[in-house]
Amino acid sequence: MSDAASTSSSLALTREVGIVVMPGFSLLSHACATEPLHVANLLHGRTLYRLTSYSCGGEAVTSTSQQTLAPRMALDEVTRYPDMVLVCGPAMLPSGIPDELGAWLKRLATSGIMIGGIGGGTEALARLGLLDGYSATLPWQRFEAFAAAHPRVRLSQQLFEIDRDRITCGGGTAAMDMMITLVANHHGPALATRISEYFVMERIRMGDEPQQIPLRSRLSHAPKSLTEAVQLMEANIEEPLTTHELSEHLGVSRRQLERLFKKYLKSVPSRYYLDLRLQRARRLLRESDRPAGEIALQTGFSSAAHFSTAYRNHFGITPREERINQ
Repeated sequence: MSDAASTSSSLALTREVGIVVMPGFSLLSHACATEPLHVANLLHGRTLYRLTSYSCGGEAVTSTSQQTLAPRMALDEVTRYPDMVLVCGPAMLPSGIPDELGAWLKRLATSGIMIGGIGGGTEALARLGLLDGYSATLPWQRFEAFAAAHPRVRLSQQLFEIDRDRITCGGGTAAMDMMITLVANHHGPALATRISEYFVMERIRMGDEPQQIPLRSRLSHAPKSLTEAVQLMEANIEEPLTTHELSEHLGVSRRQLERLFKKYLKSVPSRYYLDLRLQRARRLLRESDRPAGEIALQTGFSSAAHFSTAYRNHFGITPREERINQ
């Protein structure tokens, strides 16, 4: 079969997608994971994805918002494994995972089927050992507890992770970005763009973008001076302050400020500040058509050359390559 014929055959494939819902699942995360696939079918004009929902015993399942979903079948009624299974779990999993669900997912894992964790579903997969050696993510509120409980999982703080036959996300609307990215992988970026437009999305966020953890949560146990230092940095991206200027604004010594950054943020002020500026620059490169030189000035770099060097050292590619890869 020629490459063109193989591609055409792949694009014509109908993928069977199973969604396992656990009591207390997030209705928002569930919708964000499944609606893009439904809309892909609608816009393409044929069934690219066939969705089937499951619960352990086939019983109706109540979400965290007290809305009830009625799955089409129980796990023991599944006679043919789907091509992909998504586990939608509650943010706080119960102490035990039902034996029948654990056994079923482990059988799927040995078959090379793509398995995904949505919200607490990531933690369910980790408890079963199905994420050992994989990069994975979950809602940021569970980062610390998850990292301690599952050291064999390569925990990431990104929006979503697609690692071989495992996919995981930060829950909520991150599930939509992840699934639209999968559609792009399966059927091309044009269809993915049409799906994002259908949902009036400003853009499709990329998996390597960090989850936006609120400052008050990231630094909940840190001294007020550190929180104020980060707020000053975020408010002064175009004209960065020096570490000395920051310490003067806050009324603390430079050495004390450096100690706070090292203790709570595992960084030095200058490095943390540079990361903030480069992350802002990356969003501007991806979301706008402004010239790289203009973006350099907007993020506090004195020249396009300095910006390009810093960008390449941080992300491994130049600003120009970032644009080309879009």
